[in-house]
Amino acid sequence: MEHKTENLNVLAHEVLPSPSEIKEDLPATPEVADAVLEARRCVGNILERRDRRLLVVVGPCSIHDTDAAIEYAGRLRQIARETSESLYIVMRAYFEKPRTTVGWKGFINDPYLDDTFRIEEGIRRARELLIDITRMGLPLSTEALDPIMPQYLHDLITWSAIGARTTESQTHREMASGLSSAVGVKNGTDGSLMVAVNALKSMTRPHRFLGINPSGQVAVIHTRGNDQAHIVLRGGNTGTNYDPESIAVCETALREAGLPANIMVDCSHANSSKDHRRQPAVARAVTRQIEAGNASIIGIMLESNLAEGGQPLSANLRYGVSITDACIGWECTESLLRELAGRLSPALTKRAA
Repeated sequence: MEHKTENLNVLAHEVLPSPSEIKEDLPATPEVADAVLEARRCVGNILERRDRRLLVVVGPCSIHDTDAAIEYAGRLRQIARETSESLYIVMRAYFEKPRTTVGWKGFINDPYLDDTFRIEEGIRRARELLIDITRMGLPLSTEALDPIMPQYLHDLITWSAIGARTTESQTHREMASGLSSAVGVKNGTDGSLMVAVNALKSMTRPHRFLGINPSGQVAVIHTRGNDQAHIVLRGGNTGTNYDPESIAVCETALREAGLPANIMVDCSHANSSKDHRRQPAVARAVTRQIEAGNASIIGIMLESNLAEGGQPLSANLRYGVSITDACIGWECTESLLRELAGRLSPALTKRAA
């Protein structure tokens, strides 16, 4: 009599094409690859203080409509060009969403928003969108959530985030140590700073762990360590952490850990008390610190979409409105970025000197 002891709660297995097969169908052309490499070089120069500009990661909380994403990218590209002397703008293209309990897990998992979970189509459509936006002239960022997904998409990514829920995860620390882009590591949801500092210490070191290779085979991955990992302050259950005192505490913690004092401030999440309308106030407070001589803040994050606010997932979605976290709208985004660029130019010039 056979005693089955494995896969008792697994209903089925779907075999996906390998990363190499997906990339063969949707290749990064030499033009696209060169654009990604140049964007990564710019971000690296900002982190190493060879580029005086402020890194701005801005865009929808998550992508759920590719048409709206293309329209947003077109508008953002124009602002990026006009503010390029002071700001280096990278568009958010988040396709995976961590959930506190349950809910829509993002475009890759469920591209049709109907619980059909056509993941292969999600991967293909996400990759196609990344290629299209890169061709438009915008660098892209995403949250590195599923440890398999970088093999499918990361050749098109300039900057990655490790979220507050996964900062403590050994799997994500190991994965980040091998990513080819700069990585921003958020402090924990409880506001803990040392969780992120410990994560950075881990990510900058070599690791060996299980993953998949470009052919889709299970493999032992050997990494070099990511020397462009840095901290992202997003506040926590105890309150905000973008004020000068919190920034100074973070600088000290990084210095004592032997890490560069590179700090990005997330203007949303707990730093805005989860009120999207407060993001501009956070950005302006950070700007005042840079104007006052702060040298450690290298970037900010903003959640922004074509239209303001958020909406629940339903059959009648409003175009350009987030279905995850609420975002500031385009008019606010445009005016804020122009304001920041104008105000920061003198201070950034002095910082470079």
